[in-house]
Amino acid sequence: MDNFVAIDVETANKYPTSICAIGAVKVIDGAIVDRFYELVKPEPEYYNRYFTESIHGIGMSDTENARTFDRVWADVNDFIDDLPLVAHNKRFDESCIKAAHRCYGLDYPYYKFLCTLEKARRTIPRALIGSFSLPSLCEFLGIPFYNHHDALADAEACAKIAMTIL
Repeated sequence: MDNFVAIDVETANKYPTSICAIGAVKVIDGAIVDRFYELVKPEPEYYNRYFTESIHGIGMSDTENARTFDRVWADVNDFIDDLPLVAHNKRFDESCIKAAHRCYGLDYPYYKFLCTLEKARRTIPRALIGSFSLPSLCEFLGIPFYNHHDALADAEACAKIAMTIL
């Protein structure tokens, strides 16, 4: 794939509406040309301790002055333009984005949404890779990857995977 936006969201708690960070990486003609990252005030506005301590490290003090999803998404939507979206586990990211749209009364534009996880599972034998997690897939493909569960780092890793396997 040559033209798309890789996207990743992190959530504050078990509710899909609780997006607390959005990362996006724009790829044009097979090259990364732009990046977007912003913390988001989650809805509902509370943090599950496990999410903060064991997953992404984002807490209430990080997002207390952040914009809400509806305001951030206006900028993300402009960033996306008319490009398709790609996520690693689109089922999670797309469901969170749709839920946040519903929560804020926004019309969801039904983006073309592709998944590097689904593609990897269809094309790479499990015996060769073991796990299809983002870090494992990056290691298997020789893509340097640091800071898992940072929305921008995950989006960039997803973009590099998509350029390789989609």
